[in-house]
Amino acid sequence: MTNHFFFYLDSPVGPLEIRANDQFVTGLYFEGGKGASSIRQTPSPVQPAHLQTAIAELNAYFSGRLRTFSFPIHQTGTDFQQRVWQELMRIPYGETISYLELSQHIGDTKTIRAVGTANSRNNLNIVVPCHRVIGKNGQLTGYGGGLWRKDWLLNHEAKWAKGVLTLF
Repeated sequence: MTNHFFFYLDSPVGPLEIRANDQFVTGLYFEGGKGASSIRQTPSPVQPAHLQTAIAELNAYFSGRLRTFSFPIHQTGTDFQQRVWQELMRIPYGETISYLELSQHIGDTKTIRAVGTANSRNNLNIVVPCHRVIGKNGQLTGYGGGLWRKDWLLNHEAKWAKGVLTLF
């Protein structure tokens, strides 16, 4: 029998619902957003080590001290979705690409809509950085957590990646 664990992390982009099983972190959702539980679950009284690592690494990410996550993740999807999610993991911290570029990386520009759909089915927000995909005109487009969160995450990463820090 597989155990399921829940934890809620306060973050600059609102509460995050983190889900895990015995081996992997399986979901990271914006509370109230797509995929999140409609009712807040009771946080697990005991968290496995990989969930504790996820919590610590997310806190480090939000403080600007972490760019790459190391905890084990898993999400279920088609082979195509898995390819898209793997490609998302290759987008460097602090950078963006367009949906067209992402479909080119997959190997077929005709898959641009399917790439967008796979991107929207990502259950590991922030960790599998679907927020780094933008429209080809440079505009922010669709994000399950809301465009304000996408904007915040991109600005946060750009600030730390490029060393542009504001004092006030």
